[in-house]
Amino acid sequence: MTPSAPGSRIAGKLGLTDRIFAGPRSRRLLATVEAGLERVDESLANELRVTDALADATSRYLYEAGGKRVRPMLALLTAQLGDGATQAVIEGATALEMTHLGSLYHDDVMDTADKRRGVPSAHAVWGNNVAILTGDLLFSRASQIMARHGNQAIQLQADTFERLVLGQMHETIGPGDDDDPVAFYLQVLSDKTGSLIAAAAQAGVIFSNGPTELEQPMITFGEKAGVAFQLLDDVIDLSADPDETGKVPGTDLRAGVPTMPYLLLGQRTDAESIALHAAIDDGVARIAEGADPAILDEPLARLREHEATQATLDLANAWSREAIDALAPVPDGAVKEALTRFAQAVADRSS
Repeated sequence: MTPSAPGSRIAGKLGLTDRIFAGPRSRRLLATVEAGLERVDESLANELRVTDALADATSRYLYEAGGKRVRPMLALLTAQLGDGATQAVIEGATALEMTHLGSLYHDDVMDTADKRRGVPSAHAVWGNNVAILTGDLLFSRASQIMARHGNQAIQLQADTFERLVLGQMHETIGPGDDDDPVAFYLQVLSDKTGSLIAAAAQAGVIFSNGPTELEQPMITFGEKAGVAFQLLDDVIDLSADPDETGKVPGTDLRAGVPTMPYLLLGQRTDAESIALHAAIDDGVARIAEGADPAILDEPLARLREHEATQATLDLANAWSREAIDALAPVPDGAVKEALTRFAQAVADRSS
């Protein structure tokens, strides 16, 4: 498989050209970022090579299936606050994208997902054990790359990986009796998605020798934009169009993984909402016992049109606005404009 050009791939999913890099000044920045993305893709292709034939095939599988490259793009954007796309920035972005890729192999095993990025998931092709070990291999490769750049890079990678694992663990176990399910889920999103996007935003500043006083604003921006991004993924997961998601509609809920529309539905007290929530619970339980996952088609279609899904969109926009507020210390200019549009774009990808 031959991956598409980074610019067209990202533009197709996020409306990059027209929405994030609008205007003459931003279009010059776009050319710089896309040139950097070409370098990141070349770096990924090199770093993912393994002498063992099986490991080489499995490691490159999801990379070659495509992807939005959101994290490298963000690192390249924030790098413009310093010395630009240095080799250290390219390698840091590569390591974080490899970490993201590794997490996808594990997520698909835990969620028993059939498809990822429009192709059969790795565990569907090679089995759970090989998929898990491939994720582990990518994590180790990412750590090796970060180790080239000193203690701060190693610490960034270790802290981010710890939060990814804790987020997945908490998602797996679920909230306790004293936990608010919505607040608990938002923390899971912060750990599983926000932490890695925050690391990318911070890495761009660190590896470009940018102003240290901008590191914390970039962390806050990235984490909040990351939560907005994932909240929208929860909405897109309900899409009736698998071309939009690269997965079977409702993959997460069919696997018993709660999403924000489902959690907000559970807070509603009207009879229709209670009945729909019960129908989804019943379907998930029956699927776990071996029933055809298609039994949830109709309840998920109803959830897609329910007010709880619109409330999820509203929540995503609220987190997006908080991400934009975090940009206050960033100097006015093309980079700040693009970061602002980035936060807006990740919160309304479904429109």
